[in-house]
Amino acid sequence: MTISVQLPEDAEHRLSETAQRLRVSVAELAAAALRDFVTAPGDDFERAAARVLDKNRELYRRLA
Repeated sequence: MTISVQLPEDAEHRLSETAQRLRVSVAELAAAALRDFVTAPGDDFERAAARVLDKNRELYRRLA
């Protein structure tokens, strides 16, 4: 899939500098950032995980 986006000049500059520092193309860096963004766990997952950890805190303490 090909996507075209308009970035503010400062964001474009930071993207370019970061790509240069990492020795990858701007397109590769942008694609990796988008992949990370769309595959990251959502807020629902984080809330559920926090609830489970809080609920079982004493059990985890005893097992440690």
